[in-house]
Amino acid sequence: MMEFPQQQRPAGDCKIIYPLGVKEITDKISNDEVVKRLKLVVKTYMDMDQDSEEEKQQYLALALHLASEFFLRNPNKDVRLLVACCLADIFRIYAPEAPYTSHDKLKEIFLFITRQLKGLEDTKSPQFNRYFYLLENLAWVKSYNICFELEDCNEIFIQLFKTLFSVINNSHNQKVQMHMLDLMSSIIMEGDGVTQELLDTILINLIPAHKNLNKQAYDLARTLLKRTVQAIETCIASFFNQVLVMGKSSVSDLSEHVFDLIQELFAIDPLLLVSVMPQLEFKLKSNDGEERFNDIHVPVRLECVKFASHCLMNHPDLAKDLTEFLKVRSHDPEEAIRHDVIVTIINAGKKDLNLVNDQLLGFVRERMLDKRWRVRKEAMMGLATLYKKYCLHHEAGKESALKISWIKDKLLHIYYQNSIDDKLLVEKIFAQYMVPHSLDTEEKMKCLYYLYACLDGNAVKEHQIRKHSQIKSEANSTAMVGKLLSIASKRALKNLPDPGKAQDFMKKFNQREITRKLTFPKQPTNPFLEMVKFLLERIAPVHIDSEAISALVKLLNKSVEGTADDDDEGVTPDAAIRAGLELLKVLSFTHPTSFHSAETYESLLQCLKMEDDKVAEAAIQIFRNTGQKIEAELPQIRSYEHFTSLHKVPLSRSLNADVPEQLITPLVSLGHISMLAPDQFASPMKSIVANFIVKDLLMNDRSMGNKNGRLWTSDEEVSPEVLAKVQAIKLLVRWLLGMKNNQSKSANSTLRLLSAMLVSEGDLTEQKKINKSDMSRLRLAAGSAILKLAQEPCYHDIITPEQFQLCGLVINDECYQVRQIFAQKLHVALVKLVLPLEYMAVFALCAKDPVKERRAHARQCLLKNISVRREYIKQNPTAHEKLLSLLPEYVVPYMIHLLAHDPDLTKPQEMEQLMDVKECLWFMLEVLMTKNENNSHSFLRKMVENIKQTKDAQAPDDPKANEKLYIVCDVALFVIVNKSTSCHLDSPKDPVLPSKFFTPPEKDFVNDKEYLTAEAKNVLQTGKIQQPQKPAGVLGAVNKTLPVTGRRPYNKTTASDTGSNASANSQPSSPGTNKSRDVSSEVGASENEENPIITKAGLKKEEAAQPSGRKRAAPVSDGTKNSVSSNTTPGSQPSAKPRRGRPPKTSAVAASSEKVAEGTTPAGGGRGRKRAAPSQDASNTATTEPKQQKEAEAKRVPPQRQIDLQR
Repeated sequence: MMEFPQQQRPAGDCKIIYPLGVKEITDKISNDEVVKRLKLVVKTYMDMDQDSEEEKQQYLALALHLASEFFLRNPNKDVRLLVACCLADIFRIYAPEAPYTSHDKLKEIFLFITRQLKGLEDTKSPQFNRYFYLLENLAWVKSYNICFELEDCNEIFIQLFKTLFSVINNSHNQKVQMHMLDLMSSIIMEGDGVTQELLDTILINLIPAHKNLNKQAYDLARTLLKRTVQAIETCIASFFNQVLVMGKSSVSDLSEHVFDLIQELFAIDPLLLVSVMPQLEFKLKSNDGEERFNDIHVPVRLECVKFASHCLMNHPDLAKDLTEFLKVRSHDPEEAIRHDVIVTIINAGKKDLNLVNDQLLGFVRERMLDKRWRVRKEAMMGLATLYKKYCLHHEAGKESALKISWIKDKLLHIYYQNSIDDKLLVEKIFAQYMVPHSLDTEEKMKCLYYLYACLDGNAVKEHQIRKHSQIKSEANSTAMVGKLLSIASKRALKNLPDPGKAQDFMKKFNQREITRKLTFPKQPTNPFLEMVKFLLERIAPVHIDSEAISALVKLLNKSVEGTADDDDEGVTPDAAIRAGLELLKVLSFTHPTSFHSAETYESLLQCLKMEDDKVAEAAIQIFRNTGQKIEAELPQIRSYEHFTSLHKVPLSRSLNADVPEQLITPLVSLGHISMLAPDQFASPMKSIVANFIVKDLLMNDRSMGNKNGRLWTSDEEVSPEVLAKVQAIKLLVRWLLGMKNNQSKSANSTLRLLSAMLVSEGDLTEQKKINKSDMSRLRLAAGSAILKLAQEPCYHDIITPEQFQLCGLVINDECYQVRQIFAQKLHVALVKLVLPLEYMAVFALCAKDPVKERRAHARQCLLKNISVRREYIKQNPTAHEKLLSLLPEYVVPYMIHLLAHDPDLTKPQEMEQLMDVKECLWFMLEVLMTKNENNSHSFLRKMVENIKQTKDAQAPDDPKANEKLYIVCDVALFVIVNKSTSCHLDSPKDPVLPSKFFTPPEKDFVNDKEYLTAEAKNVLQTGKIQQPQKPAGVLGAVNKTLPVTGRRPYNKTTASDTGSNASANSQPSSPGTNKSRDVSSEVGASENEENPIITKAGLKKEEAAQPSGRKRAAPVSDGTKNSVSSNTTPGSQPSAKPRRGRPPKTSAVAASSEKVAEGTTPAGGGRGRKRAAPSQDASNTATTEPKQQKEAEAKRVPPQRQIDLQR
């Protein structure tokens, strides 16, 4: 809401400054000229926002001038409309401080604006758009809320409501009605109340006579009432109470229409009449016998309710009649009467529980949800008193305790309410009436033990009983709702030298004489003493410490031994044991240190021997929550034999690959066990991994997958066998993470297995039994597994560059969800600084992602990662010693090496491939070069130049591999030089290159060759590739080179077909970069649904011959529902593009499968994942291709470019 400054700033204090091009507006110019100049002023204010502080100050005098009499009383309606638009924008711009400080001036302004809203009536007026803008602005800013500060704001609101209801008509669209509703509803809901006059302006539209005159006003009033039902219900109830009950018909002109209004309001929303219906019911049911209980006067009804208590206690035979009277009065609109109904019933119950029947107690139970706090508090405290008297102290036997056994559950259910008062009261009741703090520890824990055992599911659920069981202790859970005062005490105690001793002292402090003194203070109204007492009550009563846990464990042992009083407390021994363990599990979350005793853990070990699965599960959970120091403090409990002796059947015996549905839980359990207890389980797991996980599970495909053609399916549709294989891969990773060493070379074998999984696209056995969606799951699992292993230094060191490249290429997978999930896992690990810097280079490959959202996400990930690393270096002085692994600029060598080994970079001199390389480089460099911090641009240039003086460590003797590396370096240098003007300065430091990827520079080796031709530089500069000239006529056909048998000629595509993802403003130099990928890849389609392939109309056609770079989409021609029309002749079959990095089936993968089955996997004979795999089988093309090739060359019609958006 806007505020009013103390002093008015008169317009005459400073010169009025008009916007540029606007001359002074005075009464000496014509109306046309005034309108012309005001339009420019309106445009200026429309373009301003709240952050334009300089402009706000500049045009402040003009804002005050526009509120002068000359404008507010101008006879020209166009002038008035423009001024109203300016004033509406002024309130928006200067919020929350209104520039007009005089209340009279504000009232005049808003009445003036309200009058202008009458122009909304004529929708065909040429000025209607301005009237609509005025309404929209007022509704959006809630400008009328300023009027709440005015004494006579009701006059403005009434005038506004009347205006809006009068102008609404059937020519208005939904937006006009919506803004009207927003404007009026904000006044009703944010004001202190609705006056009777304002209520009349709404209700009058519901009267039949007015309803028929203006149907739109009637609908507007209905919608407004339905939207503001909670705020306006009280005002409506007051109106009907005065008219119906008190007979004051003069309060409103609508008094004679009350019954029509009741019918209309009930049809709109019955909640509008929540408080009115009881009044009507009393009036209809009133008779001589109950006349006084239903009297129209509140004091009479109040006295009757108070007298009912004496009747119940002295005349039990009248209980039935009194029950009916009190039932009605428990819903009385007066708070005091509802309160006294509760007092009457509770007083009778405290004297003798038999005096109150279940129905009367039900009235009290209902009032625990009363809308008034005083009533709710009385009901809750009254029931708590009955519970303590009859259930805790058993003053009337078991039958009485059973009668009100529901009280504890209902009281705890109140903790679900949102009110902090309710929560605090439940806590107080719990500590004083359910588990009284005055009892000693053993009695107190016994109350807690059996209370927990007797609670229903809703009372125990989630954080509720957890909250109560730990209340007033040092370890209150942060999951508790609300900021409790006990949290303050917890924090205070934690700041002391020894928090544990401090708590014991606080506990004793509460039990000593000061507590008794505070109970009977000499000045009971002293607020300081009341606050101290309140704090002490919240700190100590239910204090959970080692003594309390020990008492609970002893009770549990008695229940196990059968010597406890379980039957007397109304629970079975099994239920008591289960509930006791659940209670201990809850406490183990918040008080783990209180469990550290041999006696406690010995008792829990006995529970593990029980056949009840839930009991064993709770005991294991307690060990998990509290056992961090068992190894150091209680080694006898930690011993391997102590635990394994409890399990007669090893978990590994339940492994049966023929029933994959039952494999998930054992695999997950074995993985976590081997990770958490590597010393005991790492060695036994080796045989399970070699014989079952690898040979029996991963290297066998037992079932045939559902060939649905989709690249991704929901979790429910994934086959159980594939789910088991995914968990098997995770088990391998957890097993290795637990060992944290590679002495047995198991990590090397695992990495080779994962690499083979990626090379084979997820189908490790090559039996074609796995469908595409399941293969996507396995590829994702393999890539994620390598990421997880790379986070452990001992495994990161043995990951080869080839395996790193295979892992990185998962981010270019053909399945959209694989790319999405893998990128998110990569980002999270990098942000936590647990993954080596080289993996950030993988994000550079996202430049080739065909989906715009994925590229945008990758860019945001890069920004976040770079920001985190730079901030970490600033905040940690020791980080300067590890700059090689932290400084973001050091990602460039890894990126260059990764791009040099990109399987798509087959012909590095081809312009399209060079453009792809530039896109990937710029995708990373753009983020790195945003700022030239510490002369980082020259550092990057020096780093790339140094790489050119080395050789590729992955293939140092391969001239082609080194040439690719140098070409990528030249492209990187070209990008850096074109982007930065300061990169030629001297580098502050000499970059260090990773020896794993680059050889040390040789003394006699100097590489000063430029690998980019002038044409290539021009293409990189402009982003345009010159089209090859077409051969002319017959001569061209005669001179045409014949294709080699079995291979189609290579046709170069244009720059517009390369699918660059770089926008015009993201290039180092030229704005001419094409945006064909943005156009082609963002066509709407459900991701991976039935593998849709969309042909984008208007895209240039390209030859179906071997494409360069990544294959953006795969045409499907198998005649199924996934196929699209093809322009190739029936007799020709296009040669399939080789799968990305996939070795021939006859050699590499077959050998890989054999070695994996033997426990050793090959290093990977191929490279990475294809972008989109061809769906047709290329196996039949070898024999028919020479003949078909010639026919295709003569008849081939270039098909339209087809884009698969769902990868």
